[in-house]
Amino acid sequence: MQCCDRACNMHKEVIMAKYLLKRILYGIMSVAIVVAIIMIMVYSLLDREKIFRSDPVFQKNNNNAKITYMFQKWEEYGYLDYVTYEDYLNALVKSGELTEETRKDVASLGRTADKDSELVAEYVEKFRAYYESQGYEVQRLDVVMSGRKVASGGQQRLFASKNIPLINRLFSYFTRLITVDNIHKVENVVGERGLSFTLHDPAYGGDKFSPAIIGNGTHHKYLLYCDDRFPFIHQNLATINLGTSYSVNQGIDVFATMTVTQGSYVRSMVTYPTGLVENSADDLHSATYVAGSREMSQLNIDRFVDDYTSVNTVKAGKSRMGYSFIIGIISTFLSYLFGIPLGILMARKKDKFIDKLGMVYIVFMIAVPSLAYIFLFKAIGGKMGLPTTFDMETTSKLIYVLPIVSLMLPSVANLMKWLRRYMVDQMNADYVKFARSGGLSEGEIFRKHILKNAAIPIIHGIPGAVLFAMTGAFITERVYVVPGTGKLLVEAINMYDNGVIVGVAFFYAVLTVMSVIMGDVLMALVDPRISFTTKDR
Repeated sequence: MQCCDRACNMHKEVIMAKYLLKRILYGIMSVAIVVAIIMIMVYSLLDREKIFRSDPVFQKNNNNAKITYMFQKWEEYGYLDYVTYEDYLNALVKSGELTEETRKDVASLGRTADKDSELVAEYVEKFRAYYESQGYEVQRLDVVMSGRKVASGGQQRLFASKNIPLINRLFSYFTRLITVDNIHKVENVVGERGLSFTLHDPAYGGDKFSPAIIGNGTHHKYLLYCDDRFPFIHQNLATINLGTSYSVNQGIDVFATMTVTQGSYVRSMVTYPTGLVENSADDLHSATYVAGSREMSQLNIDRFVDDYTSVNTVKAGKSRMGYSFIIGIISTFLSYLFGIPLGILMARKKDKFIDKLGMVYIVFMIAVPSLAYIFLFKAIGGKMGLPTTFDMETTSKLIYVLPIVSLMLPSVANLMKWLRRYMVDQMNADYVKFARSGGLSEGEIFRKHILKNAAIPIIHGIPGAVLFAMTGAFITERVYVVPGTGKLLVEAINMYDNGVIVGVAFFYAVLTVMSVIMGDVLMALVDPRISFTTKDR
């Protein structure tokens, strides 16, 4: 008998593993399709010149300089491949086809094509023929004059460009999604490339037990380290790259934008690699390599012994995701804490006063626009003396109260509505009538049968509610000025920051897939009648 039970359990585990693998594969395909659709929309259907609307450098440039700046940035942002005539000549010098002296002669473009020398015209034609054969579009911008002088930014230009196909952009995005640091990441490092392990991290004072793995030749100096900040063990070995922002948080990756701490600087006594001790907010564990940076500044010479000089700073506040998750997870917990008992009570007291009162609350939360009731609760909270504007510098936890309540109340109404509906449906089922005829009490029927069956759809939504706490809530965070992730996507859309749009969409898609899979697994654990196979027995 035990052997049969063991075989049955093993069979269920195999079925679950196959199901999870299948759902994960389908999830990966779904995420790829979502990212592809978003890329088509933002890179093909939207006017690409609108991304410069908030770019001060673009506004300052004029004439040909503005055009070339656009193409440079379009290449940087992944729209196209861009090659200048100067790049072409430099490549010829490297290959030995041109000498440095000859390059200077052929680089001097005329103000117009008919003003080119014969030698320049020859190489311009070679440039045009080569890149047009590769599918590029070659453009020549003649000099722009202002009276008898060359206008600001009006110098002549010659370049070639080619739009990057969607499949290439998609492949590049996913292959760069996770980068793993290694000792060959950077060139011309000081000393021998390799990894070293220490039990007394010098960046943590050197006198405490703090294991760390330090690299030389890696992009990050510290690949693994320990400190007194949760979760106490940190790593820079693997980096998630969701896409670089070029307006919301210029030059910073989307994932870093969501996870880097905010607020005022936290200073402490820092011992730099040279032995210099200063009261500083520098986080030496974040040090990354920048070629030649040590010699650029006397401060760097005084502090560092190599080119691992680029460091982040320690700040008092939490990250965007941190604030959103705290507010979201507490509101989710409170929603289930209040919503489930109230939903059960409404079902058990169907059509009585408590049920009608609950329905009034549900209808109110559904009928009133979210912006209206959030402002209503904000006004009530302000009258009660609660903070109505989020402040990262305060130590008071009361700043969380109104955002949490504003998120919790509609979720409570939603849980009450659906749990009541599921339980009422179960109360009219045939098995409940048989249970009553069998002599079971109403309390036993509710606990053992109705509640268990009605709770299954509610349980399925728990992982999604927890995971999506990281995404924040745009309206709530906007009203209470919470520096969370909720407004990140809207900011990106308003500022045409396509890198952030794609990155946040990918993040949301991954969370959605994970929540569905985890919800299915949780339902199977709660209700053994649910099977992951449709195979007939």
